[in-house]
Amino acid sequence: MHQPRTIRKVFKSKPVTEGAGVQLKRAFGFSESPLFDPFLLLDDFRSDNPDDYLAGFPRHPHRGIETITYLLEGHVEHRDSLGNSGRINAGDVQWMTAGSGIIHEEMPVGSSRGGIAGFQVWANLPASQKMTPPRYRDISAEMIPEVHLDNQISLRVIAGEIEGIKGPADDIAIDPVFLDIIIPPETAADFPVNPAHSAAAYIIGGSATFSHDMQDMNASASPGNETVLLFNTDGDHLHIVTHEESVRFLFLSAKPLNEPVAWHGPIVMNTNHELQKAFEDYENGTFIKE
Repeated sequence: MHQPRTIRKVFKSKPVTEGAGVQLKRAFGFSESPLFDPFLLLDDFRSDNPDDYLAGFPRHPHRGIETITYLLEGHVEHRDSLGNSGRINAGDVQWMTAGSGIIHEEMPVGSSRGGIAGFQVWANLPASQKMTPPRYRDISAEMIPEVHLDNQISLRVIAGEIEGIKGPADDIAIDPVFLDIIIPPETAADFPVNPAHSAAAYIIGGSATFSHDMQDMNASASPGNETVLLFNTDGDHLHIVTHEESVRFLFLSAKPLNEPVAWHGPIVMNTNHELQKAFEDYENGTFIKE
């Protein structure tokens, strides 16, 4: 099966308010999440206005998921109920496995010019790992390999493997691929995609042409900034063509879990009973298992 993946749906990100009043863009989440299994949510918190982000995300719980924070500008101060604290800097990734439960806070701080730019992805955990002990993977910018294809296409490999180069986020149940890709103008590019994986791209700058749908293979989609593309599972690679401008996008793929989802706020379990138990634990002070 050597054919490019076609596009199932195109979503434009939508403004939402989260935390203590952070203004951000949601590429997908909640009602769309079954389409992106095992990914649950993708938020874009880029802003040049400190009023949009300084209120941050005060103490809140997570259970049953992994949160992946990728920062391009500014930094995020974080600390949690287990006594961990630190800073995510520009170019860094924090891959947090909430597992059985963690209570943390995340406070964005702008760069010298007052800007913040970053993304947070929520990935589901399989039922067998919902109650695993929490852990962090703090991945510095220097740990993320950059691959150059044909001396012009640039890829930062956060998770997965491209051209034999593996990203630092490994040993993860959903076998994810997470790439930050830049393609210059007037360039055609092909990128392999595991045929068994769900796959999506989020455009964070410029535009490009992607093959569009199974009904009309001659059609194409040329989405622009802040657009997410959900791909069909009908091919083993992406075919992308740029025109007058370059494109930069995040690429996500992973092995679907095909499990029931019971989700409310920051907690994602498999049944409503498990969800209720999580909130009871939080109210009773027994949420943290370590």
